[in-house]
Amino acid sequence: MTTQKEILETLSLLDRERVKDYKVQRIGLFGSYARSEQRPGSDIDLLVAFADGADLFDLARLKYFLEERLGHWVDIVPERALRNELKKSVLADVKYA
Repeated sequence: MTTQKEILETLSLLDRERVKDYKVQRIGLFGSYARSEQRPGSDIDLLVAFADGADLFDLARLKYFLEERLGHWVDIVPERALRNELKKSVLADVKYA
């Protein structure tokens, strides 16, 4: 099973130029992996700040790239799409690489 440390190391090692291809400003880990409460079958929840001009295709390409790199299912939540009722709990969990 992938660990929080492995995920954060992978995110920190991403080639900056490659991440720019997906119009990403920053990526943070939240949810069960951020709290070290993951179970078999848990997905990896990532909070992503996309640059202006990013679209659904950038999100989909980033998701595919990270799933290939991490070897695990990834759920991407754009910061701008974070609902107010969830914002406090997500931001309390988030860990940036």
